[in-house]
Amino acid sequence: MITVDDALAKVLALAPSPKTEEIELAEAFGRALAVPVTARLTQPPFDSAAMDGYALRAADRDQTLRVIGESAAGHPWQGEACPLTAIRIFTGAQVPQGYDCVVMQEHVQRDGDKLTITRHSDATHIRPRGNDFSEGDQWPAGRCLTAADIGLIAAMNVARVTVSQRPRVAILAGGDELVPPGQDPQPGQIISSNDLAIAAQVQQAGGIPLLLPIARDTEDSLRASFAAAAEADLIVTIGGASVGDHDLIAKVAADLGMARSFYKIAMRPGKPLMAGKIDDTPMLGLPGNPVSAMVCGMIFMQPLIRGMQGLDGALLPAKARLATALPTEGPRQHYLRARLTQGRDLPEIHPFDSQDSARLSLMAQADALLIRPANCPPQEAGTVVEYLPMPH
Repeated sequence: MITVDDALAKVLALAPSPKTEEIELAEAFGRALAVPVTARLTQPPFDSAAMDGYALRAADRDQTLRVIGESAAGHPWQGEACPLTAIRIFTGAQVPQGYDCVVMQEHVQRDGDKLTITRHSDATHIRPRGNDFSEGDQWPAGRCLTAADIGLIAAMNVARVTVSQRPRVAILAGGDELVPPGQDPQPGQIISSNDLAIAAQVQQAGGIPLLLPIARDTEDSLRASFAAAAEADLIVTIGGASVGDHDLIAKVAADLGMARSFYKIAMRPGKPLMAGKIDDTPMLGLPGNPVSAMVCGMIFMQPLIRGMQGLDGALLPAKARLATALPTEGPRQHYLRARLTQGRDLPEIHPFDSQDSARLSLMAQADALLIRPANCPPQEAGTVVEYLPMPH
């Protein structure tokens, strides 16, 4: 068995270089930016008022001024600045050349065209030209575009962006005992839930799930499923990766020429995990146990999918304080489902009493995976520990 860190490094090494495409900015939310965006203009393009008030010369603040015009957004004042004059101005409007400050409308007294400053401040209330960005500035690639990114790029006057293509991920669940949701299982059968849960994780990581029909426990059925996955960018199998008489996925994958990177990890849940390539296509063989499949999907599959989009795939642990004492850990790194509550300086983490890896209800309730390193000594309540946030 290899460590989780070693296994993750080998999984990420399977990621091919991202494929790219150019799309409309309106369609780019959540996509991985593959090429830096270059601003086509300067923002703001002129000195602009930061609030409603009056534009004037700072040297004239102590004098009675004459209001000679108005500047509104989209309608700049076109006259020439003169001493002892002021311009009525509104937020976002261009500050006329020759005026170097804006006084808030609440800090003046106006009588007709006469203006007196009633409260003095050193603030200019002017946003200088290029205060946000300048023509030629770049917004870096290698990031998943947020709503704020979309707004910024639009303000840069860029209508199309180059993003990484979303990896197509074929999901293959196999087993004679599995039937799709909505059917009545016969004796010895169970509802197939892993494939749908893994498909959701694929979408969450930015991939496109391709759900294949449930394969039967025959080599012919599995070979047909692998053939159907031939056009995918990543193949993810669920179950059948162990060495039992009925665990055929590993055997069929090997017969198809899979170059295996590793098999078995020193972790729980999720010890039987297979990774490698069939021809040039990366493949992950997840455990068949429901919780094990999802934990491995989170720790290995999702970082790989992000890496295939040119994103940093690493999961960054956070810190919390143990709410209850824990005994010595075994020889494998353990990921305990847990819930978080507010603490004084750090969140408090409460591992569930049961860690049965078949209980999906606990997985759905968890908002954290508490990380316990292999052979970790006993830990008292209040000890600072690391955890992986669960997306909700």
